[in-house]
Amino acid sequence: MKKYLRISEQVKNALEKGLPVVALESTIISHGMPFPENIATAIEIEKIIRDYGVVPATIGIIDGQIIIGMNNEEIEFLGKEKNIQKASRRDLPVIVAKKLHAATTVAATMICADLAGIRVFATGGIGGVHRGAEKTFDVSADLTELATTNVAVVCAGVKSILDITLTLEKLETLGVPVLGYMTKRFPSFYTRDSGLDCDYEMESSAEIAAAMSAKWNMGLQGGLIVANPIPEEYEMDNDYIDGIIEDALRKADELNIKGKNITPYLLDKIKEMTESKSLDANIKLVFNNAAVGAQIARDYSKLENVQDA
Repeated sequence: MKKYLRISEQVKNALEKGLPVVALESTIISHGMPFPENIATAIEIEKIIRDYGVVPATIGIIDGQIIIGMNNEEIEFLGKEKNIQKASRRDLPVIVAKKLHAATTVAATMICADLAGIRVFATGGIGGVHRGAEKTFDVSADLTELATTNVAVVCAGVKSILDITLTLEKLETLGVPVLGYMTKRFPSFYTRDSGLDCDYEMESSAEIAAAMSAKWNMGLQGGLIVANPIPEEYEMDNDYIDGIIEDALRKADELNIKGKNITPYLLDKIKEMTESKSLDANIKLVFNNAAVGAQIARDYSKLENVQDA
């Protein structure tokens, strides 16, 4: 794996010493937010994690090399460069072989984190079953990755543009635990309550760490979702954002935008239609997920170190 991975010294030292590390994706930098908010957000997320005494590991691909723990210069490169690929599981071997630049999706970030031995990953929202999937079969690779890769993903639910009911049904079929962080209700990205329940309400980061440890120590492969609602003061009005999303979906359909292009289009359109209110909410929920992810990583590290002693 040394041929394909480059792990920063700080991340490598933390992993060798059993210290907590949180993985971070890079698609949010290249495809999820506009410049310069993308770079500023990525750097601030790392700072939030460090403030908890945890090491951040932003993951991306430059010249075909998977970097675990990007420095600020590399983050800025992904945030400014125009021709950055979007890498999921299917794309990784080709991007590495062709020595391309790429940002990692949730699925690819999980794979890379797992290769490095990082067990906690904080992001904004995960992919899922798209609306109308009964006709298009458009289901994110994030879900199948969660079924197979041993990483806990802290998120504010699935992106609101998706079919949340079908996504939760698919996760149940795949055996992926959906854990609500201090809530029973599954969040809906921009809002705190989708109207649906998580599998379990977890009262603390330590309780989540214990569930992670139990799952993997029993040999139960696959990840966990930690559903962490956007802070109440930053959530958007449910009816308002739902109307915006429906309008954006209609426009995407009229333009025949499909596949991997639809999510970036919709997020950009929603940002435009909400006069950047959705972008502000997105940034705040990612900050919140980073803080919770850091606490879970810290508790999981303590737990594993005690068991190894």
